[in-house]
Order: sequence, then structure tokens, then C-alpha cells
Amino acid sequence: MKATILSGTRDIRLEERPDPVILAPGDVVVRVVAACVCGSDLWGYRDFGRGRERATGHELVGIIEEAGAEVASLKPGDFVIAPFSLSCGACQSCRAGFTSVCDRVTFFGSLDRDRLWVDGAQGERVRMPLAESSLVVVPGPEDDALVPDLLTLSDVASTGHHAAVSARVGPGDVVVVVGDGAVGLSAVLAAARLGAGRVIAMSRHPERQAVAREFGATDIIEQRGEDAIAALRDLLGGDLADAALECVGTAEAMDQALGSVRGGGRVGFVGVPGNRVDLDAGRLFAGNITLGGGMAPARAYIPELLPAVLDGSMRPGRVFDLELPLDEVAEAYRAMDERRAIKVLLRP
Repeated sequence: MKATILSGTRDIRLEERPDPVILAPGDVVVRVVAACVCGSDLWGYRDFGRGRERATGHELVGIIEEAGAEVASLKPGDFVIAPFSLSCGACQSCRAGFTSVCDRVTFFGSLDRDRLWVDGAQGERVRMPLAESSLVVVPGPEDDALVPDLLTLSDVASTGHHAAVSARVGPGDVVVVVGDGAVGLSAVLAAARLGAGRVIAMSRHPERQAVAREFGATDIIEQRGEDAIAALRDLLGGDLADAALECVGTAEAMDQALGSVRGGGRVGFVGVPGNRVDLDAGRLFAGNITLGGGMAPARAYIPELLPAVLDGSMRPGRVFDLELPLDEVAEAYRAMDERRAIKVLLRP
């Protein structure tokens, strides 16, 4: 099969690899219908450092082709969403709804707890352990028009939702979203769906601003840093926001998020830290600021969000503004790296 391999800084290759097979009784093999490139994939792409060659991609929807002997609730032919982290569903963290920190958490392109290889999602097929507790079956016949929306649930839509939930966004809140990538735009959508009275997207890019507006942003701020905070005060008559959603993963973005909220405000952070992000505990203490978030428990959110996608009331797939065949995966990375695309969907 074809699989995407990251071999060095800005060195993405599509290579032939052995087809995956069932290695444990709880495994399934999934044929990938659609995958995509994530903003977090760009950290290693831009700076490989001393990393090892590895299969890439962690977002996919697909069809089960084969199931292990102990898999009872899944069968060949099922169309499934795979969350970006695989989980057991039974440990304390999973029972609490935090599947991304499962005791047996397993990621694509890595070894599972049995030291067996799990393929990357940017390929033609994937062996998936912890299948019954991780995969979510989409009911009914496969609707190709919904594939982009369903694919976002594997990561970005769930991650944006996690930012809003972690910041306790509720009816009437004024919410600032820092970051206009696919996660930031998904956070705009989540804040609007949770009833925020005003959603302010911080974005410099007209095409991303347009998507933010479609997703429910009421206002746009193009400035950054202290200028952005000043613009926010001007917009709100001297006030600050009730909550901020940090969706980038840099020190500058976190500083902007913390500076955007009033005393007693809340910050939900979901940006994957790409460099060192130090937090000033004194600033949090003095401002009575609540900070929450982290790696989204996508498996816990998918069943909650899936009905809204199926009934058409939520269309998060709008974050995909470029679709390419898997053979052009190197161009997909370049387009996102150069900010020519918000998010790229790949079809094997």
C-alpha cells in the first residue's frame, strides 16, 4: 500500500509499505476513505530535528475491511470515524471522559502497548488496535458529501469544541478566539453553538475571516499582541472578554489569550505547544483566571457532535479549502506550510 513518510525537514514522501494485517484479536484493518493534514503535522515538517523517519497523519474516516476474532460490535463494511488517539474505554481517565490520556493511549504512526506497529492515517490502509472502544460507526449508507464534515470530528472539530468546553463557554458570553487555522475556526463554531453572545475571531487573513463569519464570528480583530488587546477594549467599550480560546500553541498566542479576558475570566487552550510556553502563575492568581484544556478527548466528543453533522445543522467541513489525491501529499504539506490552504483533505 501507499503511505506518507516524513523523512526530514520539509521532506514528505509517499512510499510503498506492506499492507497491514490483523496482529491482535481486538484489531481491525480500515481502508482509508479520506485523511488530511493537520496543523500539528507541520511542527515536525518544519523542524525535523533529531526525529526518526515516521509514518504521518492522525485523522481519517474509512471502511472496515477485516476484524479480529474478539471484535463483536464492528464488522467489515462499517463506515467509521477514527479519533486521533485510540483508547481503551475502561480505565479511570476514559471513564471520566478524558480518552486522550487513556492508560493505554495509542497514536497513529507509533507502537501500541503490545509493541506492535500502528500505521499513519495518511495512507491507504491502517491497522487499528483498541478498535471497539475507539472507532465510531456512522449509521446509514455512506454519504460522500458528508465525508469532509465527518472527517473533522476525528480531530479539529472535536478539538475546537474542547477549547470552548474547557473555557466553560455559555449563553451570552463574549468569547475571543486566538488562531485562525482549522482548530481556531472550529473553536469559533463551537463557541457559537454553545450560545456565546459575541464571538470575536483574531485573524489577519480575509479567506479565513470569511469562514469565521460563516461559523458564527460576530467580529474580527486583525491586530496582534498589545494592539489586539487595545482593539478588543475599543470594540467592547473598554471591557474585555469573558473567555478566550487559544488555538495556536505558541507563547505569543497564550499571552494574547490571557490578556483578552477580564478578571475572573476563563481560557481554554488546545494549541499543540510547538515551542516552550511558560505560564506566569502570578498572573493567573492576580487575575483569578481559570485555565483549562489540553489534548482533546475526541472519542468522547464524537458521539455528541455526530448527530449535528448528520442532520446538517453543523458543517465543520468548510475548513477544508483544498482537496488533493494522496499522490500529491507533498503539495498538501507545502500548501499548508505556506498558508495557501487552511486545511487539506486527502483522498487515497
